[in-house]
Amino acid sequence: MKLVLFDVDGTLIDSQNVIVAAQRMAFAACGLEAPSRERSLSIVGLSLVEAFTVLVGPKGPIERLVEAYKDAFHTLRQDPANAEPLFPGVERCLDWLDSREDVLLGIATGKSRRGVAHLLDRHSWHDTFSVIQTADDAPSKPHPGMILQAMKETGAGPHDTVMVGDSSFDMGMARAAGVLPVGVSWGFQPVAALAEAGAGPIVHSYAELEAVLREFLDSPSKISA
Repeated sequence: MKLVLFDVDGTLIDSQNVIVAAQRMAFAACGLEAPSRERSLSIVGLSLVEAFTVLVGPKGPIERLVEAYKDAFHTLRQDPANAEPLFPGVERCLDWLDSREDVLLGIATGKSRRGVAHLLDRHSWHDTFSVIQTADDAPSKPHPGMILQAMKETGAGPHDTVMVGDSSFDMGMARAAGVLPVGVSWGFQPVAALAEAGAGPIVHSYAELEAVLREFLDSPSKISA
């Protein structure tokens, strides 16, 4: 069996507007000036404590920011205007992978279990993903814990596993776990950051991703990590 792991924010869903808005609300609640949009998105993929540590430093009001962010994100998500759309081609790609008997699908995300549960409910994905690793289950990316645990739970080995993500944290995590890192260019970090972090193939559409995954699944030795 092959294991294909997906990041969520910036890879499966376009959540940037909600993330930036929630950060601004959190910083305002703590009486702090919010970071720029670019800075806000640069830490997406990290767990919340690590993300706010990067943004305000280890001596900042990290716990207050985390709780304020959670409250803001929950409030924003209740408004249909703040829907987090899937990127074009996501459903087709997941349906194709899910139809293959030699593939298990998984999630490795900096989101909480609660956030992932909302995503699964919204898109009826409860039966799609065989393994789910969140910020509640393992150390923050780029630590390889999420991938190592996913492989342990599914029985997949490093040469049979691929990590698809949009951030340098995803690529670093994949490299540390010894699996193939596939970067996507439509997310929240520049392509140069993915390449610098050790991405193998970098794709620019879900059609390109399907082609890379097809080659990996059928002849993994031909894909260079």
